[in-house]
Amino acid sequence: MSLNEQLNRLLQTFVSGTLDVEGAVLVTTDGLPLASVLGPGVDEDRIAAMGAAALSMGARTIGDLQRGTLEQVLLKGSGGYVMLVQAGSESVLEAYSNEDAKLGLLLYEMKQVAKQIAQIMR
Repeated sequence: MSLNEQLNRLLQTFVSGTLDVEGAVLVTTDGLPLASVLGPGVDEDRIAAMGAAALSMGARTIGDLQRGTLEQVLLKGSGGYVMLVQAGSESVLEAYSNEDAKLGLLLYEMKQVAKQIAQIMR
């Protein structure tokens, strides 16, 4: 199985098996999509680029405030959440959910998937 197939299968399992998650994309830290499971009408390239930009801004803010290294970025809107977590040294897992998502559970599941991604990407 190719790397892309492994990553897409992992994301599909994550999205279909995690309550309230509506989509996910794995992106490079430069904003290029590697794999995704997104809803209809969601532009993979645009979401990937914006996620990488949010992660970059978060990392700079954490660094400027001397708060260690960035672990996650959480965006909350009136209709739900977007969360980003590092998945290895060169990629980021970005997922979006509805407003009913349990953030602790979502973060736990994302960290588990991020570990699997890091192992696959070695």
